[in-house]
Amino acid sequence: MEIKKRYRLFGIVCLALSVIVGFEIFIFSSDDFRDENQTYQDKFNEDYRVYSIVIPENMDFCGEPVPVSDQDVYERLDRELLVNAYWQSNSLLYHKRANKWFPVIEPILKKNGIPDDFKYLALVESGLMNVVSSSGAVGFWQLLKTTGQEYGLEVNEVIDERYNVVKATEAACKYLNEAHNRYENWTLAAASYNMGMNGVDRQLKRQNAQTYFDLLLNDETSRYVFRVLAAKEIHENPTKYGFHYRLKDLYTPQETYSLKVDTTIRDLVSFAHQHKSNYKILKIFNPWLRDSFLTNNSGKRYEILLPKSGYSDFRSTEVEVELDTLKPSTDTRKVLERDE
Repeated sequence: MEIKKRYRLFGIVCLALSVIVGFEIFIFSSDDFRDENQTYQDKFNEDYRVYSIVIPENMDFCGEPVPVSDQDVYERLDRELLVNAYWQSNSLLYHKRANKWFPVIEPILKKNGIPDDFKYLALVESGLMNVVSSSGAVGFWQLLKTTGQEYGLEVNEVIDERYNVVKATEAACKYLNEAHNRYENWTLAAASYNMGMNGVDRQLKRQNAQTYFDLLLNDETSRYVFRVLAAKEIHENPTKYGFHYRLKDLYTPQETYSLKVDTTIRDLVSFAHQHKSNYKILKIFNPWLRDSFLTNNSGKRYEILLPKSGYSDFRSTEVEVELDTLKPSTDTRKVLERDE
């Protein structure tokens, strides 16, 4: 019996020691875990920075001043600058595509008397892509079918010129000139591009207001012009907002040649191969061709573009822009040279 008591006592002692040792290990492990987390948090706080943005004191749209000193205007502009500056991937793609497409859009705006700032409206509308909205608006300028037809575009199941960047830009210019003639104000013309001239008319009358910045509008139109302003500000001052890139990083346009067609093309696949191209390339350069054939019973003349060499960008010899205008602006060149 004495031996059993001794074994029982020994077991109790061992159990107690195990509990004590385990508790000590737990305490030290918890401390180590806490220390590791704190070290990680300290490192995160040391390395990671998110900065507020310095809002420009003076801004304009098409030469019309933006009242940045107005608190409401300041906050709305701040919102769009923050969204675009910290949505880095999207804004960087804006820079890349702008280098490719602005040389096509800019001379058309100039020819039609539209201020150059409106190229940023196309950038905001579509990201310079032939996208389709939930409401059925199409292309770089996001034109509805009825609007496109009203301003001279052919839109049907086989042909949709809203996808033709040159013709869609021409149509957008007609709209913007009409809106400016009505308002004698480019900022209101831009707002009307989003909500329609009738919508702007109603709100100006209802609120007895004279400018876009004095109107209380739906959320989309309220943000619209500020999104354009933010795109302009970041694009024209990339390094100020942390964007750095080299010339070779930007998407570049190349030349095409134009095939004039006034008859039906039954098979665009064969047509492309006949001209030493393929169906994919033909559709990239001519997205307005909506099917694998072109019906043309009226004898209307269409221009089909194909690249002069390999993969290329929509760059027609019919557009009256010298190739040296495809180079970045002087300010952009300074940024690129500095970064390289």
